[in-house]
Amino acid sequence: MKDFRTLNVWQKSHEHAVMIYQETKKFPKEEVYGITSQIRRAIVSIPTNLAEGCGRGSDRDFAKFAQIAFGSANESEYLILLSNELGFIDKTDSDELTEKVTEIKRMLTSLIKNLHKSESAKS
Repeated sequence: MKDFRTLNVWQKSHEHAVMIYQETKKFPKEEVYGITSQIRRAIVSIPTNLAEGCGRGSDRDFAKFAQIAFGSANESEYLILLSNELGFIDKTDSDELTEKVTEIKRMLTSLIKNLHKSESAKS
């Protein structure tokens, strides 16, 4: 069992979740149950799945949760793009948020590869 707080990718994704929550406070009130809710759920799913995966018994299980987190990162990236095109997030903020989620995706890719290598070495 690993402490999720020690993972750099968890720290980055947690910071990103906080940023998204702050940014979505500015979204139109009629979107509270629409895109606001969806982007928040997607972004929070990244650090949440990493935390849950750390509590699992094997690297294989952890890798599954990291892969789910990667899918949520992709969903978040799209929702940032959509939010910009709908005028909810300005271009500068959208670019910054996209850059951060892209970095998280790179980190997740590396984590997943390392977990698969570790699991293969045990076999």
